Amino acid sequence: MTVLSDFPITRKWPARHPDRLQLYSLPTPNGVKVSILLEETGLPYEPHRVGFDTQDQMSPEFLSLNPNNKIPAILDPNGPGGQPLALFESGAILLYLAEKTGQFLPQDAAGRYETIQWLMFQMGGIGPMFGQLGFFSKFAGKDYEDKRPRDRYVAESRRLLGVLNQRLADRAWVMGDAYTIADIATFPWVRNLIGFYEAGGLVGIADFPHVTRALEQFVARPAVARGLAIPRQEPA
Repeated sequence: MTVLSDFPITRKWPARHPDRLQLYSLPTPNGVKVSILLEETGLPYEPHRVGFDTQDQMSPEFLSLNPNNKIPAILDPNGPGGQPLALFESGAILLYLAEKTGQFLPQDAAGRYETIQWLMFQMGGIGPMFGQLGFFSKFAGKDYEDKRPRDRYVAESRRLLGVLNQRLADRAWVMGDAYTIADIATFPWVRNLIGFYEAGGLVGIADFPHVTRALEQFVARPAVARGLAIPRQEPA
């Protein structure tokens, strides 16, 4: 029978609680999707910080779990059939945890697939486009004299915000009254765009009042507030 200690990643990040789900992450928009969902569900878990400053994501131990060297990743000791399950890609992890706990994903087939549709909207659109905009507005790309790349991502980010704003015009959350993994995937990226990337003015965030209203609802949730700070910075 496979146990957690059989996974090389546990040599670098030993499990103090091997009966709990192990989370390998950082408090980035993709990382906090999973910590927020774990906090929302109440599923016991143990977080491990993957330090980009020390290139932890390139270590053989981390690559043994995620060959794509990105966070988040999980190792669930109580996976399907009672066997440990290793997963990477935040969208796949959200789907797995929602199905495992029976929470934040509609049970009816139509509602389930519609929620997955909006999850894919975030994964394929909002995440990559907002991330590129962040590069060109805050990081090394801001020094490029040619502003056409930045403006391309500004325009596409505004288009995506417009789609989301229209969706939220007559509903509390992406799926209506029900708060789902579609919201948990989306709003960390909207928050990051306005906050960490400081691009709210660049995209004209005031033009999307339904998005900002839903974002305020999102960050006001106690589980979201907790999840946004996980994994915590380890003391020096």
